[in-house]
Amino acid sequence: MSGFRLPRCQRAGVEAVEADTALAFGRHTHEQFGIGLIERGAQKSTSGRGMVEAGAGDIITVNPGEVHDGAPIGDGGRAWRMLYLDPAIVGECAADIGAEGRAASSAGEFIHPAVVDGRLARLFRELFRAMTGGDADAGALQADQALLLLLDALLQPGRAPARQVPGGIASARAWIDDDPAAPLTLDALAKEAGLSRYQFLRGFARETGLTPHAYLMQRRIHRARRLIAGGARLADAAAASGFCDQSHMTRLFVRSFGMAPGSYARALA
Repeated sequence: MSGFRLPRCQRAGVEAVEADTALAFGRHTHEQFGIGLIERGAQKSTSGRGMVEAGAGDIITVNPGEVHDGAPIGDGGRAWRMLYLDPAIVGECAADIGAEGRAASSAGEFIHPAVVDGRLARLFRELFRAMTGGDADAGALQADQALLLLLDALLQPGRAPARQVPGGIASARAWIDDDPAAPLTLDALAKEAGLSRYQFLRGFARETGLTPHAYLMQRRIHRARRLIAGGARLADAAAASGFCDQSHMTRLFVRSFGMAPGSYARALA
């Protein structure tokens, strides 16, 4: 396989990706939790916990909203498989794990962006096959048990509560989240936060890992992705998400997800 493939998943709220590419991804975010496995080659990425390298057989993770990128190490590219899980699914599993008498993670986050563990790699392969129908004998029972065991290992206990985002920054971020297609200005966002433009710019980047404009573009591309997955025409998805034209949406889509919007739509058809 070369490029990207999106196998159909057996469960709502789970998306699967298979990739084999030398593409370098720009800084971007996902709306879901991601668990993956490097199958060939190696990559380096900047995560919420610094620079990380992962090679064949390593588990990789990403949290919703966590800013990260990714580039191959060496000239041969790398291949990986990934499962993206809606936060509600992870939350439900975490509640089950916590009911055993120990909190899975007080922040509900993956602690380690890369994990070297052969047992977890085997569990991930089982989970991926069960979720995508790649194993005729795999079913809901196998998928459920593999997911719970993976999350039990990856959602580590004892994490300190996340730092509270200042109210003004949180209010401005919520304004972007509520309507990313709106024509916002730095001046308006700073006033919403009760800060000068420079204070807001620095504070927002410190709290989110992205400048206000970069954050807005990520919210727009995620809206476009949802609209395309729901069957919207590409031009309509671009306009409804606040992009000035379809080509602008396409450039950011490829930079964030590794494939063009049209290829994404065809893979889901």
